[in-house]
Amino acid sequence: MTESRAISAIERPLTTVDVVIFTVRGGQLQVLLVQRPDGPGEPFPGAWALPGGFVDVRLDDSLEDCARRKLLDKTGVSSPYLEQLGSWGGKSRDPRGWSATHAYFALLPFESVQLKPEDGKTGKTAQWHPVNALPPGQPLAFDHAEILQTALERLRSKVEYTSLPAFLLPEPFTLPQLQKMYEIVLGRPVDKSGFRTRALAAGFLVESGAMEVGSPRPAMGYRLKDRGAAVYFPRTFSPRSS
Repeated sequence: MTESRAISAIERPLTTVDVVIFTVRGGQLQVLLVQRPDGPGEPFPGAWALPGGFVDVRLDDSLEDCARRKLLDKTGVSSPYLEQLGSWGGKSRDPRGWSATHAYFALLPFESVQLKPEDGKTGKTAQWHPVNALPPGQPLAFDHAEILQTALERLRSKVEYTSLPAFLLPEPFTLPQLQKMYEIVLGRPVDKSGFRTRALAAGFLVESGAMEVGSPRPAMGYRLKDRGAAVYFPRTFSPRSS
């Protein structure tokens, strides 16, 4: 048997991409979930799951292309911050067969998202859920609870020393607004003077002019120099003194 025939005889696993999409809404870190269809033969009917789907070899040149296609389909956003998270696979994670999924996480300003209330092809609905208050009594489909927890841990650990929370804000934004994003994701206050000094010294912001923020004096607005990559800081942000 030739090598090509041997390869073609191997049963291939199901290959999917799932995306953990974070935003901040109402002062809370939230994640986008979709409700699975109820049709015959559907795994985990009616359960909530992370957005994702099968790799389409006709449309996707890479795993990242597939992730960006799924993001655009669900949120209407074409170029958010996107980072590969990891891979999960096994013969028991999907009742339809041996499957492997490659997970990414994305950060989006809530104002930029245009959710589709229902996907006409699958009947899926997409909704935001606070990460600390997921649907009670409704475990996520497949191994998506594990993937979501991994994404949360990755995000919160990297927030300590990177510019990631800036990707959750529409531009322009003020330094107090940026600090608030850090505090929401970290779940704790951050020292104001130290934050301002370190954020400006890191060189990832550019001034965009004064902004009216409802106070007597306008505040300086900022934009990111690069919306495609996070900046790493030499030290973590300090908690606010009590």
